[in-house]
Amino acid sequence: MSMVTLPGLKDLIESISRERNLPRLAVQSAIREALLKGYERYRRAQNLERKQFDEDYFDNFEVELDIDGEGFRVLSTKTIVEAVNNSDHQISLDEVQQVAPEAQSGDSVVLDVTPDQGEFGRMAAMQTKQVLAQKLRDQQRQMVQEEFQDLEGTVLQARVLRFERQSVILAVASGFGQPEVEAELPKREQLPNDNYRANATFKVYLKKVSQGQQRGPQLLVSRADAGLVVYLFANEVPEIEDEVVRIVAVAREANPPSRYVGPRTKIAVDTLDRDVDPVGACIGARGSRIQVVVNELRGEKIDVIRWSPDPATYIANALSPARVDEVRLMDPETRQTHVLVAEDQLSLAIGKEGQNVRLAARLTGWKIDIKDKAKYDHVAEDAKFMAVRAKYQPEDDENDMEELEDENQYELELEEDNFDTKEEN
Repeated sequence: MSMVTLPGLKDLIESISRERNLPRLAVQSAIREALLKGYERYRRAQNLERKQFDEDYFDNFEVELDIDGEGFRVLSTKTIVEAVNNSDHQISLDEVQQVAPEAQSGDSVVLDVTPDQGEFGRMAAMQTKQVLAQKLRDQQRQMVQEEFQDLEGTVLQARVLRFERQSVILAVASGFGQPEVEAELPKREQLPNDNYRANATFKVYLKKVSQGQQRGPQLLVSRADAGLVVYLFANEVPEIEDEVVRIVAVAREANPPSRYVGPRTKIAVDTLDRDVDPVGACIGARGSRIQVVVNELRGEKIDVIRWSPDPATYIANALSPARVDEVRLMDPETRQTHVLVAEDQLSLAIGKEGQNVRLAARLTGWKIDIKDKAKYDHVAEDAKFMAVRAKYQPEDDENDMEELEDENQYELELEEDNFDTKEEN
């Protein structure tokens, strides 16, 4: 068999494998694909008849690397036929039987079609080099996907590398002994109090591992996701790790709509152990545990509240640190509630630019309307609410009546069918 020599092939595979942290077999596969593309380029350049090559024309060709001999061969799988129409895909039965008399029409043979050393050409070599670079990038992307796919939704340690437009490019490691890879922290996922200087380290939440062959980092990380808060508490509070205390819900506003309002999080916790205070466990002695979380989030304000199966109690707790006098569940179906507080508690319950009540609503899932207790008219508010309900009630009642009539008619038809069946019997 002929062979095109590639001096230094073995060392090339070793160096690429080491520099790009790719397995040798992956590097060899990329080189084979690149050389095959180079052979295609060579064949197109040699096409004096200007034959049109389809996209899958070279599917029956493959490249075989000879690592020890430092070279490669091109092999073609051809079908044995009586009359040859395409010499790239077919070979005559007579020609094959001269070597293998037992060959039959329809069988396949693998033939060496390696070009001469000098014929491969400069253009084919350039094509090989370009394709190899692309294939190696593809291999690296594939490895990143496989390495980090199962880590989505977890927290990683990251280091600032550089800045691209408004995004911060970070270096993250999977923790499996692999080298660092790049991740993108977009503007919307950053914290306003973070100082993203070069080589600064942060904990980041791995939000998404992108698929496909896009350019740039495949990992999308966040400092603003609520999952980061959950991780930090779980890492700092042993009772959460031991499942004695559980985090029921988290509402976070890491990037408030106004620059005059700072980041804030509300977290609801609960326990089945009567001897454990879930809020106290998260705060720690003299606030030691929650302070670690606050420091990691660069001073973000965090309210830890006790979850309750009773909606009124839960809503009152969620509006902490405001003192709530009464919670009126106006409509459990649409989850609307009026919360009555003293006049001096109004601003605290609502919060700066509405942040406190907004987070409480997200945490509980109820639409919360803060009212001044001294000015609240129970009768008038009930009447107003009933009027709104009555506006839509007739239509609902009419639909209910139609459904009831349909059900009665269906039952009547069933009774008639049963009666007819009994008479027949």
